[in-house]
Amino acid sequence: MRRGCLALSLTLLLVGCGSTPEIAVSDEQTLVMESTLLAAGITAQKPSLSTSGISASASSTLYNERQEPVTVHYRFYWYDARGLEMHPLEAPRSVTIPARSAVTLYGSASSLGARKVRLYLYL
Repeated sequence: MRRGCLALSLTLLLVGCGSTPEIAVSDEQTLVMESTLLAAGITAQKPSLSTSGISASASSTLYNERQEPVTVHYRFYWYDARGLEMHPLEAPRSVTIPARSAVTLYGSASSLGARKVRLYLYL
């Protein structure tokens, strides 16, 4: 029994040493919206990422279902190939979406090597 536990421990240790460190940014986490936005009638598409060479850019369309304009604050967060957040962070920005309209947000990575993006939206 003890020999089996030792063998299993060594195997797990070797498997762990062979992996590359990475923090997963899954496709389900690319858009983060505070619940107050949904209550304000705002919906959004997940950001679409495009890369050209070593630079990256992203866009996302926001929709206002209400009869009045709504101001939304947002920030794009960029991640490298290992899933690490890239700095410096973009400054938060704001956009006013007219009543019953849509607005497309655009962002580009300030650092080279961005491979993933997350868009954070709040009122």
